[in-house]
Amino acid sequence: MKGLIIAIDGPSASGKSTTAKLVAERLGYTYLDTGAMYRALTWKALRQGVNGGNEDRLCQLASSLQLTLSFEDGRLRVFMDGEEVSREIRSPQVSQMVSIVSRHPRVRRIMVGRQRRIGEKGGVVVEGRDIGTVVFPQADLKIYLDADPQERARRRMKELRAKGINSPLDEQLSSLAARDRLDSQRRDSPLRKADDAILIDTTHLSIEEEVRAVLDLIKGRG
Repeated sequence: MKGLIIAIDGPSASGKSTTAKLVAERLGYTYLDTGAMYRALTWKALRQGVNGGNEDRLCQLASSLQLTLSFEDGRLRVFMDGEEVSREIRSPQVSQMVSIVSRHPRVRRIMVGRQRRIGEKGGVVVEGRDIGTVVFPQADLKIYLDADPQERARRRMKELRAKGINSPLDEQLSSLAARDRLDSQRRDSPLRKADDAILIDTTHLSIEEEVRAVLDLIKGRG
């Protein structure tokens, strides 16, 4: 029996990455973090000195990416050209540029093609910003996670501190607001809740509560 395609969308720091990982793990499904794919492309562009506005060059990079994602021991590992870049793609520099890189329509078409090939057989939890609207509009279950901006900024600040990066709350609020604007206002595949997606407000939920809410919805589809 073919497994389900579970689409989880939402803005940065809404809890979707951790929730999607754990849901996939408990279901025995493949976990696909599309945001990590765009971050890897952005990291490659930064490393090669490619301007975020150079769509032609970014398309060349997107088409030739030697990218591998693996989920091991509860952690997503990202490899580029055989080199692990899991930590590097989460740097502030990549975070600042990824929305610029990912807003190009032709770049997105190339990346969406890659994502569909990975998930088309089902048995997958896919998370990002346009999964339920563009990548897998036929997904069996669409979920949109969101949270209060202050809470999202606190989460991101805590995440960075765990990596030894100090970033004040107001800086994270500003950064997330700018990212939201770029993601929601881009012409191609903007961040938005699909009409048939179920909204879960994660502001006051623990990760375990978020996971349980999603798993309950999946059971309801069984």
